Order: sequence, then structure tokens, then C-alpha cells
Amino acid sequence: MTDSSSVQTSASDSDWLAIPELVEVLGISHSRVRQLIEDKHLLAVRRDGKVSVPASFIRNGAPVGELRGTLIVLADDGFTDDQAMEWLLEVDDSLGVPPIDALLAGRKAEVRRVAQALA
Repeated sequence: MTDSSSVQTSASDSDWLAIPELVEVLGISHSRVRQLIEDKHLLAVRRDGKVSVPASFIRNGAPVGELRGTLIVLADDGFTDDQAMEWLLEVDDSLGVPPIDALLAGRKAEVRRVAQALA
């Protein structure tokens, strides 16, 4: 989680979930949501003063499983949370879609290869 005031992405405000909404969607406690963020199962940034996660990072009431490894690769590459968020949500030329969409489509290995090449 970063302290930046905003991450510029193409996702609309309605596509983001603040911590209280994540508690409801995931059916877990506030502290467990924060632990998922801390352990890189989810990536959160501060938007309009609220710690928020893109709704696309949640699938079937749980964090997208393929996200964690990708977040670790990006962190190892030196990406800040803001930079990682921007990369995940914006169309990547080599993937042809935003990396989160490629992850959701089962293209985990391809996404991670592209992420590793960014270092």
C-alpha cells in the first residue's frame, strides 16, 4: 500500500473497493484484509484518501490467485505499489491487454515473463 494521493488508471471509481467493501465482498475481518495486502495477495493504493483495491483483483469472492506471484516479481523488479498498479491496469503492448486481464484469462506465465523483462 502506498501513501500517494492517487494512481492514474483507466479503471473508473466504481471499479475500486475500499477496505470496508473488501470486508463485505471477501467475508473476512478488516485485519485479515490488511494482512492479504501486506502479504501481497492483494495490491492496494490510496485513492481519494481511501485505501482501495481494483474490483478486478477479486474473483469468486477471493483474491485472484495468480496475482501474488506477479506482485512479487514486480516488487523484485523495483516497482513501487503505484507503478505495479499502473502496469497491471493499463494495456501492455506485448500482451495486448492489461496484465490483470491476461491473468484472469489464464495467461500467468506470459504475464510473469513480461514482468520479469521489465527489470
